[in-house]
Amino acid sequence: MNPMNFLNDRFLGNTIESYVWFFGIILLGLILKKFLSKIITRTIFALFRRYGKRVGAEQFLNLMNRPFQLFIMIGIFYFAFDRLVFPTEWKLVPDNQFGVRLIIFRIFEGAIIFSLTWIVIRLLDFVALVLIARVKKTVATDEQLVIFAKEALKVISVGIGFFVLIGIVFNLNVVGLVTGLGIGGLAFALAAKETLENLIGSFTLFIDKPFIVGDTIKVGSTEGKVEGIGFRSTRIRAIDRMVVIVPNKKMTDTELINDTERISRRSNFILGLVYQTSEEQLRTILNEIRNVLISEELIEPDSIVRLKAFGPTSIDIIVNFHARTPDMSDFLKLQE
Repeated sequence: MNPMNFLNDRFLGNTIESYVWFFGIILLGLILKKFLSKIITRTIFALFRRYGKRVGAEQFLNLMNRPFQLFIMIGIFYFAFDRLVFPTEWKLVPDNQFGVRLIIFRIFEGAIIFSLTWIVIRLLDFVALVLIARVKKTVATDEQLVIFAKEALKVISVGIGFFVLIGIVFNLNVVGLVTGLGIGGLAFALAAKETLENLIGSFTLFIDKPFIVGDTIKVGSTEGKVEGIGFRSTRIRAIDRMVVIVPNKKMTDTELINDTERISRRSNFILGLVYQTSEEQLRTILNEIRNVLISEELIEPDSIVRLKAFGPTSIDIIVNFHARTPDMSDFLKLQE
């Protein structure tokens, strides 16, 4: 008697050999998924090496490794389940009718669509990294524009994936669904009025470029350094180190001051002298202040040092000058 005949024994409509193949394929897939994922990822990267060399293969591998592992495991599970059949005694309906067969088949389809959408999103992340590496040497606003475009494309990709999912897995009429959304679009637009206004404000900010990430700005009562520009709002680190989230609609509707864009700072103050000061002392003081201002390289030559008025308790001298520095710390040091 051949000891291998037990492989032909049946259990729940399948031979022992079929179960061995089933678990063997899954086990092999679990062992090789990382290896196969790296091979696929490096092969794809090799096709676009000239474009992605600034970012590097490791970065591409880190982004794409998990999505490809999921895609590979879905394929492995599909081939593994193909080795098995449902027991006839379960009397399951065909896979074109609602039942266990159809549900399992739809789960596989949904998982494939999910993994492909995940791969597309990670590809967008990598393309954005490549573009950011290129624009870092040009204009800083281009980097933020790339990030904004990446997020917009990711939202579109997820939306397309969602409609494909419900169209294929749930067998719904996507065209009719989109048409229905178009009919209800007005109600949706009214409900999402604030969000749409902020989104339009975001586009306005990227087109006009009144500031970039890292600039110090003042909008309304908020003053601080810009840390990020998003779809709906701008993130500002205020002077007191608090994070302030300002809606982009307000950024475009309110008077905005970009402190970083200034080329100089103005100082204007009154110096009070006691009334016992003689005319000679007054002229000496005015000349000494003018000489101090002239000796400073950062101070514009159009400084004003004049006797302004006889105040209630002092002789008032006006000192007015412009310092060629946008930095507040340097300006205060110079003014001191």
